[in-house]
Amino acid sequence: MIRFGPAGIPLSCKGRTLKDGIEDVHNLGLTAIEIPMVRAGTVERYPEEEEIGLCIRDLKDGLVVEIIRDDMQICDPKEPIESDDILVMMASGVADSYASLMPIGNMAKRLDVKVSMHTPYYMDLGSNNEHTARCLNNIRHAGIITNALGGDVVVTNLGLYDDLNNTDEIDANIIDNVLSIMEWWEDSGIRTRLGVEITGRIEAFGSLDQVLDLCDRVDGIVPIMNFPHYHSRTRGSLLTAADFKEVLDQISPYCKDGIHTLFSGVEHNDGNERRLTPIKKGDLKFEPLAETLADMDRDVTVISGSPLLEHDAMYMKVIHERVLTKRVVKAMRAKKKDEATTGGTYEEDD
Repeated sequence: MIRFGPAGIPLSCKGRTLKDGIEDVHNLGLTAIEIPMVRAGTVERYPEEEEIGLCIRDLKDGLVVEIIRDDMQICDPKEPIESDDILVMMASGVADSYASLMPIGNMAKRLDVKVSMHTPYYMDLGSNNEHTARCLNNIRHAGIITNALGGDVVVTNLGLYDDLNNTDEIDANIIDNVLSIMEWWEDSGIRTRLGVEITGRIEAFGSLDQVLDLCDRVDGIVPIMNFPHYHSRTRGSLLTAADFKEVLDQISPYCKDGIHTLFSGVEHNDGNERRLTPIKKGDLKFEPLAETLADMDRDVTVISGSPLLEHDAMYMKVIHERVLTKRVVKAMRAKKKDEATTGGTYEEDD
């Protein structure tokens, strides 16, 4: 199945909650939504007296994502809260409380809307400084939230090269940090996949080769094909259906549970993305990708990262359906022509 959806709550949505966004996506005939983790800050507080003995999933006030106890980070939603615990709460979360995440996720499943989440775009897993620690927490918290929603994948990039003469050390730090994240991921029972995104700038970790090499080194992570990023980084290489097929064939073996992608128009220069644009602008066209998707027997999600969000998600869906319709019509015409040439496919009984 090929799914299309916006990177965020649709611009036309009257409400601004995740629940509103999922309902609006469904009403627009779309089947996916990627939640941007734009305000990932957390606050820490001690539990109120009436909260002691309850679990994270019981709390109704604020999106508490984990418990800190004796320097341990506990994300089990069934763990009873103790008086000396510290509760970690999202300052501006995607929902009012942890308790509301599962009902929202169940609603998304009923409406056949696949949910994913994107971590903050400025990430740094290579410097091993205070910001790196915050980035690692952002990925963990995205995993906790998306898992509670029953979501498909957490998408992240991994950082810039602040010193292009020291890339080996940065690469080593990134690999070590991703390994630690995946160890925590498995120990915590997170079922949501962790995806590493192709990036759109030369000075950022995230070429296709780097991402696939990381997937070979670290079990459990999957590559995320961001087409405008790849197109920018490779100086406008995605022109034909064969170009799109080549990159999808490279990531497909790593994506047994479906391929997650992002598409939009893009302006780029010298191997670097300048800005994302509406699909009809720029030299990255969707029609060749639509031809490739029509040939694929795989589950693929295509997220619109365009400034037009749902408008371009619907545009891609229409183009894809148009390609499928043309192929059906062409096959029917060929069949009729063959029947006319052979005198029909049925023989009369004697």
